[in-house]
Amino acid sequence: MIKVCRIGHATFETPDIERQIDYHARVTGLALVAREKDRAFFAGRAGELAFELVRADQARCTKLSFEIAATDSFANVAKELSGHGIKSEVRSDSIPGTPQVLTFQDPKGTTIELFQEWKGVGFDLSPGGIGPMKLGHVAFVTKDPKAISEFYAKVLGFRVSDWISDFFVFMRCNCDHHTVNFIRGSRPMIHHMALELRDFSHMQAACDLFGQKDVPIIWGPVRLGPGHNVAIFHRNPDDHVVEMFIELDQMKDEALNYFDPRPWHRDKPQRPKVWKGIEGSYIWGPPPTPDFMRDRT
Repeated sequence: MIKVCRIGHATFETPDIERQIDYHARVTGLALVAREKDRAFFAGRAGELAFELVRADQARCTKLSFEIAATDSFANVAKELSGHGIKSEVRSDSIPGTPQVLTFQDPKGTTIELFQEWKGVGFDLSPGGIGPMKLGHVAFVTKDPKAISEFYAKVLGFRVSDWISDFFVFMRCNCDHHTVNFIRGSRPMIHHMALELRDFSHMQAACDLFGQKDVPIIWGPVRLGPGHNVAIFHRNPDDHVVEMFIELDQMKDEALNYFDPRPWHRDKPQRPKVWKGIEGSYIWGPPPTPDFMRDRT
């Protein structure tokens, strides 16, 4: 089995790349680390790539990258993918800090890029905007979340952390509670992307900045159930939902099969579980707004 270690960056196509670059400069505070005519790359304060923007006709998420163990090899990974009937190829691309990737497609058509070698791309200790630490997770709408979750488990070694009923699955590849999520819907699309902040004071500063920049908070602050992260949600200029979060559950020892105990856990110990419906999937805070829920499923 291929062992994914962490999420790298996500690639988003956008019809207005200049507007998105301006949004990151003014609002998210991700650092612009490379720019080409039709592409731009952004990194978090930890110095890891978070997003690639590509000029295109429509706004959508087209790629996810993941780091795999340095002890593995692209040849072995390609052989294992072939055993699952998946074609892959090694590519050299102008991705900052990443000389080579092994690329293939998952069943819903998203390109997956696996990488081993990478280096930090630099970071600004005093960026404009919010200044998240890193990309935390990406969630997709898909017709069959159970099938896609089984693919990610069987092929890439992801583990299921939680379900909401039978329509929303949370999956991890390391100690973070979730790195990818899949929710049932009739139209495949991005559901949301999430950026990790430092702590509660960082989130308060983010809320103040949203107020200053007239960016509506469409849900939150809220303590979610699956993952127990505190989160706020807004929409970027391409109408994609963006989550800012802190305090995500950690499973640091898979053999224990429970998440690190926290005072806000209602179950003790807190193990992977099935949460009952949207109403039961958050601990405190306001319910999701109609703007958050529209067109998501």
